[in-house]
Formats: sequence, structure tokens, C-alpha cells
Amino acid sequence: MRIGLFAVGRLKAGPEKDLAARYLDRFAKAGPAIGLEFSRVAEFSESRASSADTRKREEAAMIEKSLPEGALLVLLDERGKAMDSPAFASLLGSYRDMGKRDLAVVIGGADGLDPSLYARADAVLCLGKLTWPHQLVRILIAEQLYRAVTILSGHPYHRV
Repeated sequence: MRIGLFAVGRLKAGPEKDLAARYLDRFAKAGPAIGLEFSRVAEFSESRASSADTRKREEAAMIEKSLPEGALLVLLDERGKAMDSPAFASLLGSYRDMGKRDLAVVIGGADGLDPSLYARADAVLCLGKLTWPHQLVRILIAEQLYRAVTILSGHPYHRV
């Protein structure tokens, strides 16, 4: 199964981008052995519309256009379900075992995500109840993708 990150907002060159890239590279190298491949990071410009609802709608339209057909959709949202790392790894493993070709992990903009994305989401997860800056969310989910691969493959990176 191919896994891609779809994010509203762009990471500028710097330590945040480097750290996210480091974990995504680790994921890309370790994942194929257990049937998980890194496909890409798709970044979208934040909408400049005057209302939050319009901004979310415009951002959702950009995301929808770029999603692989039939992809599973996992949204990151502070109101989503909290999971520990083994549960997240198990979720990815179960999605892989369903035989789906693609999974998209979506990071919304400052206003959040449009209801149309929630309506078709397969899961809505949070990385904690705190609100995180976009740059840190990218790093956190990249690390968790790598950690999930190590958990599923029995690698000692994740210690209980």
C-alpha cells in the first residue's frame, strides 16, 4: 500500500523540513519490506478567501483533486481519535491487509478541514489534544509512519 501526506501549507527550507524528510526517508526505506510504500508529499497553498468556510472548501477541493482514486483517507484533527503508536501501526497494517492500493494522510490548514473531507474519511486521528503548528504535525506524523513500520516488522526502535 502506498501512503502519501497531503498538507495545506508548505514547509520552508530549514530544520523542520529536514527532520520530516529524514523520517519519511527512513519510512520509504523500511516500509516496502512489509508492504508499505511512501508515495509522496503533496503541499497545497492556503486559500486566501475571506471566510473560514470558503477557505476550507477551496483547500478541500485542491486536496480532493490530487487524491489517488479509491484512496483510504485519514485526517489529522485535534478532535480526532487518540491512539498510541502500536494501535496506529495496527491500523496501518489492517488497511494494508484490506488490499487497498493507496492511503492519504491529510493535514489541514489553520482553519481545519472541510466537512466534505470528514464525510468521506476512513479515520480521523489526533496527535494529542493540543493544537500543533503545521510544521510540527508534519514531523510528528512522519515519525509515526516510520515507527509504525518498525513496530509491524518487529524492529526494536519502538520500546514499550
